[in-house]
Amino acid sequence: MNRQKRLDILVRLRDANPNPSTELTHDSPFELLICVILSAQATDISVNKASTKLFAVANTPTGILTLGEEKLKTFIRTIGLYNGKASNIIKTCRLLIDRHDSEVPATRPELEALPGVGRKTANVILNTAFGQHTMGVDTHIFRIANRINFAPGRNVLEVEKNLLKVIPDEFMRHAHHWLILHGRYVCTARTPNCSSCGIVDLCEYKAKVL
Repeated sequence: MNRQKRLDILVRLRDANPNPSTELTHDSPFELLICVILSAQATDISVNKASTKLFAVANTPTGILTLGEEKLKTFIRTIGLYNGKASNIIKTCRLLIDRHDSEVPATRPELEALPGVGRKTANVILNTAFGQHTMGVDTHIFRIANRINFAPGRNVLEVEKNLLKVIPDEFMRHAHHWLILHGRYVCTARTPNCSSCGIVDLCEYKAKVL
């Protein structure tokens, strides 16, 4: 895919959704951090249902640490892998208090040092909470990058690096969300909705469903 075609795709995605955001409900970087930890192998809808009830009771590192791991589990029990996530959240809250004055750090190394936070999660926090030009590659972005030939790669890290290379700086603030939403609602995994796709004429997917 050439540079002009990528630019046209980004312009169309921007025009259709000028100010995209995560679908995870949050009111602070800390709430976003907890939501992203919970979202691993879970839907945003399921996370929002659980986190809304949790944050009504505890929405700070101290609040959740005071709640305790067993009580925390009662709020997130409907989310997959909740035992491990509860353990990681408690450990993360303790580290935020001890090392960061209860604030979510704004650097990748510091974020990745928190239990339950990997490179993708760190990138999502840096982009969504702090406006940094990062690219958290999830299954949707990985699929889109390869399927339409936007920035193909053999693994998520390769796709991330390729996306950062080919996306102009003016689009980097929102590109992460544009691609996720496009993959979630239009260019879906099993059967892409090509007939309702705003970039179908620019897409280089060879098996379009029209």
